[in-house]
Amino acid sequence: MQDYQTQLEKLRKDAAECALIRDLATDKAKRELFERIANHLTVLADQVEQAMNDRTKGAVA
Repeated sequence: MQDYQTQLEKLRKDAAECALIRDLATDKAKRELFERIANHLTVLADQVEQAMNDRTKGAVA
């Protein structure tokens, strides 16, 4: 389970960094690219978190 938590934290951190780059970018194409990357990483983090929750619920039941 610690592996999941480590990956979740990394994905969330990477998404935040991409959002920061997006916010600081002056080039429109770069802003759009980092927006898509930030969104994608956020979705991946959400999926990892859901998998963790499902696994925890399965272990308790």
